[in-house]
Amino acid sequence: MSSALQMTALGLVLLSTLFLLLATCTDCWMVNADDSLEVSHKCRGLWRECVTNMQDGVRTCDQYDSILADHPVKIVVTRTLLITADLLAGLALATLLLGLDCIKFLKEEPRVKLKMCYGAGVTLSIGSILGLVGSVWYAVDVYVERAMLVSHNIFLGVHYDFGWSCWLGMAGSTGCFVASILLTCCLY
Repeated sequence: MSSALQMTALGLVLLSTLFLLLATCTDCWMVNADDSLEVSHKCRGLWRECVTNMQDGVRTCDQYDSILADHPVKIVVTRTLLITADLLAGLALATLLLGLDCIKFLKEEPRVKLKMCYGAGVTLSIGSILGLVGSVWYAVDVYVERAMLVSHNIFLGVHYDFGWSCWLGMAGSTGCFVASILLTCCLY
């Protein structure tokens, strides 16, 4: 039972960490949501903004000036929280790998290995909360921005909706949280 639970948690941590890393690196946190005759598809990410021409498929991206430049608070906070969540998920993954029963590292110390799995679960829970707060913060800010424009009857020609990167961040954080519950509550 313990080995099956560990393997389930390992698979979930691997997939969730991959989702978090992809969410941090990709460009579609916000995507244009117009149903009009658009000839381009616009995505905004944490690091750059990209436009894809729908007729010929050409994609051009504009990098943001600098990491240290003046950026909106939602970008700075989301970057910080997701990078921290990525680092914590990676640390938890390494700790979990060393704590698995099937790994020969510290084979004669089962209590230490169990504590390593528990520590990986605690680290994952912290990382998952940070990742979820960052992803939800960004999504709520996109929604509030759009709601403010609609309530003031302002139409700028394009409005944005949640992109797939935002959903990946939420899915990765949720997966890490479920894995942390498996490692801290069910395994111990």
